[in-house]
Amino acid sequence: MSNQPEQQAELENPTLGTDGDEGVDEAVDTRTPEEIAAKELRKAPRRGLCAAVLCLGAIAYGLMTPVLIGVTEVNTVLAWVVGVGLCVLSFLTAGLLRKEWGYWLGGAIQVASILVGFWIPVMFFLGGVFALLWFGSDALGRKIEREKREAWTAWVAEQNALKA
Repeated sequence: MSNQPEQQAELENPTLGTDGDEGVDEAVDTRTPEEIAAKELRKAPRRGLCAAVLCLGAIAYGLMTPVLIGVTEVNTVLAWVVGVGLCVLSFLTAGLLRKEWGYWLGGAIQVASILVGFWIPVMFFLGGVFALLWFGSDALGRKIEREKREAWTAWVAEQNALKA
């Protein structure tokens, strides 16, 4: 047996639910413009960009460890401490970027990765690339956050002017 009358009713009135009830009204946002802006400003593009660079660097530093052991004359223990140490420290620092000192630690990791170039010369280049990515991400993230803050401030002022 077919449910043609119900299907026909749904086609004619798309807000009608399958049980015949009216559709749910859209939720009304009761937050103030200041609350909306504050929530949006808590999102941090700088942190995301810098964390991505640190995580990519961590992978490179982990892969650098066997090269330190096999190609250079560096002590095996020192190679593990440097390679895996930079890898783990990079991952941990990516999680610490909620604090401003986390960015300083991330910069120090970039300098350390360049200094590994004294053992593996290609790390002068690779460490330099990650350092450029790091400082570029930091600067770009700061710029995005500044412009975002200005835009939300203007939006809040506009919303408050409309209410007045």
